[in-house]
Amino acid sequence: MHLLFLCSQNKRRSLTAEKLFDGQDGHQARSAGTENNTRIKLTPGLVGWADIIFCMEKKHVRRLKEKYSDTIADKNVICLNIPDDYSYMDDDLCELFESVVPEYL
Repeated sequence: MHLLFLCSQNKRRSLTAEKLFDGQDGHQARSAGTENNTRIKLTPGLVGWADIIFCMEKKHVRRLKEKYSDTIADKNVICLNIPDDYSYMDDDLCELFESVVPEYL
């Protein structure tokens, strides 16, 4: 299964999730950001590649729908409601991902 994790700048939350889940149980994970000044910007190719798209906040779901509504029509889009309060690979953030994400896989 292809998992795509989205946050604003792809520096902390989504990048942490990608590192945690890429290769786990045979899943492939990628991450991207929705802002212009992001590390890796969300592209139509990434959206098309993904089976499940995990957004950190509602604003990321909104941006995804505004730009790619046709492409995500048959995709499972999940909002994790994780605020931008964590650093990259923060222990609490990792525990949060590991407790929430598997229920969707």
